[in-house]
Amino acid sequence: MPTLTLIDGSSYLYRAFHALPPLTNAHGEPTGALFGIVNMLRTTMKAGSDYVAFVCDAPGRTFRDDLYPEYKANRPSMPDDLRAQVEPMMKIVGALGFPILCVPGVEADDVIGTLARQASAAGIHTVISTGDKDFAQLVGTDIILINTMTNTTLDIEGVIGKFGVRPEQIVDYLTLVGDSIDNVPGVEKCGPKTAAKWLAEYPDLDALIANAAKIGGKIGENLRAAIPRLPLSRELVTIRVDVPLDQAPTDLAMRPRDVEALRELYARYDFKAALKELEAGGDSFAAAAASATAAPAPAPAPVVATDVFSGPGEYELVTTEDRLAAWLEKLETAPLIAFDTETTSIDAMRAEVVGVSLAVEPGKACYIPVGHDYPGAPAQLSREHVLGALKPILEDPTRPKVGQHGKYDINVLSHYGIEVRGLAHDTMLESYILNATATRHDMDSLAQRYLGYTTVKYEEVCGKGAKQISFSQVDLDTAGKYAAEDADITLRLHHALWPRLEAEPSLRSVYLDIEIPVVPVLARMERTGVLIDANELRMQSQQLGKRMVELQQKAYAAAGHEFNLDSPKQLQAVLFDELGLPAKVKTPTGQPSTNEEALEALADSHELPRLILDYRGLAKLRSTYTDKLAGIVNPRTGRVHTSYHQGAVATGRISSSDPNLQNIPVRTEEGRRIRQAFVAPPGWRIVAADYSQIELRIMAHLSGDEGLVRAFTEGGDVHRATAAEVFGVAPDDVTTNQRRAAKAINFGLMYGMSAFGLARQLGVDRGEASDYMARYFSRFAGVRAFMDATREQAHQRGYVETLFGRRLYLENLTSRNQALRAGAERAAINAPMQGTAADIIKRAMISVAAWIAPRDDVRLLMQVHDELVLEVREDAVDAVKAGIEAHMSGAATLSVPLQVSVGVGANWDEAH
Repeated sequence: MPTLTLIDGSSYLYRAFHALPPLTNAHGEPTGALFGIVNMLRTTMKAGSDYVAFVCDAPGRTFRDDLYPEYKANRPSMPDDLRAQVEPMMKIVGALGFPILCVPGVEADDVIGTLARQASAAGIHTVISTGDKDFAQLVGTDIILINTMTNTTLDIEGVIGKFGVRPEQIVDYLTLVGDSIDNVPGVEKCGPKTAAKWLAEYPDLDALIANAAKIGGKIGENLRAAIPRLPLSRELVTIRVDVPLDQAPTDLAMRPRDVEALRELYARYDFKAALKELEAGGDSFAAAAASATAAPAPAPAPVVATDVFSGPGEYELVTTEDRLAAWLEKLETAPLIAFDTETTSIDAMRAEVVGVSLAVEPGKACYIPVGHDYPGAPAQLSREHVLGALKPILEDPTRPKVGQHGKYDINVLSHYGIEVRGLAHDTMLESYILNATATRHDMDSLAQRYLGYTTVKYEEVCGKGAKQISFSQVDLDTAGKYAAEDADITLRLHHALWPRLEAEPSLRSVYLDIEIPVVPVLARMERTGVLIDANELRMQSQQLGKRMVELQQKAYAAAGHEFNLDSPKQLQAVLFDELGLPAKVKTPTGQPSTNEEALEALADSHELPRLILDYRGLAKLRSTYTDKLAGIVNPRTGRVHTSYHQGAVATGRISSSDPNLQNIPVRTEEGRRIRQAFVAPPGWRIVAADYSQIELRIMAHLSGDEGLVRAFTEGGDVHRATAAEVFGVAPDDVTTNQRRAAKAINFGLMYGMSAFGLARQLGVDRGEASDYMARYFSRFAGVRAFMDATREQAHQRGYVETLFGRRLYLENLTSRNQALRAGAERAAINAPMQGTAADIIKRAMISVAAWIAPRDDVRLLMQVHDELVLEVREDAVDAVKAGIEAHMSGAATLSVPLQVSVGVGANWDEAH
């Protein structure tokens, strides 16, 4: 089938301008958008197409402006730097041979929509190259969308997966949601989930309107109020497919290049490599894409591996003894085994194995079902037999294995007496270490990015929402293709990612020496869990409830009447209409905000904002912890089991969920009391070992500042020593306020605190805070030099590194948005400290776990920020304390000592 590629030039022009660094040529003319467009065209040309068009918006009004004068009224005018690139862009596109279409009176979307429908009628497959969600309404069996800049594709199933509605419902979906960028009104407070929910219940907008009276609550009122304007909104978001055009799809073949024009354009805009390639008669696209003479890319581009098997896989469903034996024989001689489990739950501590998938060479895999129990399910090999046969191989540390988020599978298999050893690789972690921020690290995202492969999604197999079925209910043929693909794609991803890691020695070391070894440590911690005192939690919930009622009464008194403290609308009315407080923070719609930031800004103006903040804090503690923890105790173990996540935080920090142990507040008495419910069993004690001021110590090491290093090596109070330097007094003469100011500066600098932020924290004016910071940098010049050098290095490379070589890419360093750019620079300074601290605690966990492995009197329970929490038998406490301190302090060698504080108690709070 012939192919037509329609390029949404207007969309890509803006996206390239905002996404790429502000490049210029030798004459100072902006070239960043040109660079992005040429990259996009290069990708398009490589894909190949029979017909192609570069479609742009024509200048002037369109029919939508006549329908609705406020259409796109909120859009700012085109930036001058972008406007300057439009004409040369059109010249380059034309000289390259692309047909260009700009039709007055309509938008580029309408031209593309018309051509796509004409091509479909003529039996031509259409690829729309765009990043605009509105085009999802055109997707069909022979029309797909490709976002060349992000390397993503949307077909019919992709639209359903992304938006929750079918392509033919997208117009109604967009009508309900509205579009703030184009100033298209929708239904107030109707977001994507609500729109998808309504269109799942009613087939289209007309049916929804006819049943609007059935929609309850405030959102139902909003829907009914919007009905008069919805027809206009629907017309505005509908892409026309009947625009009169002079060209048919078959008229849009590429023309010969204008070599002389390209030579002149490349020379003017300093595309030197492109010019050289052009003179040699080579591929001008590849040359132009490589010709930007300035600015590093903020992150590696999503390049699909071309040397990895890319064809369809051959998958086998193993249901007989002889085929199992054949696969066991393959595993015996395989250089690397990819494995994956299919289960009944995403909670590894409650999941039961339904089947196992395996792959030993790219493109070939099997699925061994053992627990599909739907009516009429074919006979399967027994779970006990299959897992028993796999156990020697999975437990053999000399047989290398690769998984995708292998920690989950390790924990699931442990329930069946299998201690997986030899996990040599994990594709989730390979991607995470290569570039933590380039993509999500789930298998589906990685397959699309690094293999150009669209996987079968879990929801396609099991459904979603209330209608989702357990994997055990999926028929064997469907389950086999899905599950075997998991193992196959895991192996393919490893072959795509591992060579890239091997080529970067520092990243390879972080991956092999830190991330992979910590996987089994985290897995065992998850399985061990922690004991919870449910009675203590119930008592705390009652006390929190009593305190909340007291705050509620005080809030009523402060407001002069009763109101719903949990209603932002009622609170807004009280604060701004009745009390007349200034609206210091606004919502995106311009309304006065009542979020935490807004209330903090008002806390000095009236007592009510502080009362609301205190009330919300207690409510969150109660709902998140005291009411919830007892309910998530595992009935099999009698303990709470958190899930640790390695690939979630860009700096390398470990996060946790269900429950989130990292977010239990420690600055309030109520927050600290929650830790009293984390207890040791009879005859055991809780031991908590915490690094002291680790990020500040890392700052001293990385900066090499003599004063800061001396403050730590002398072993005194570093904040007092800092205050003595800053204020020019003897350490014994430092006042409480001087020490507090020094402490705020010491910690604030690592997070890019400004003089304004310091002033607000200390309660002083901005001039005094600026004076404090000036004194600090005059005494600790090495810190300022380190910060400046780190910032400069980040701009040059596009990333910063930890002491051990972990990288953090910072995409907003070249943003035209000053706030985003400043935020990226703050992150550049903080990331080496926070990331190095994350690396050190992981190294400590690996060391501690190896030390306690042969012992039965100590268990590693939790990792929270810079702290390790253990459960130790009473008679071993003294020995364990000494050992833990030695292993943690020896996890890294810095120019200042790593100090570890170790506490012991009957519960976690007591151990501090």
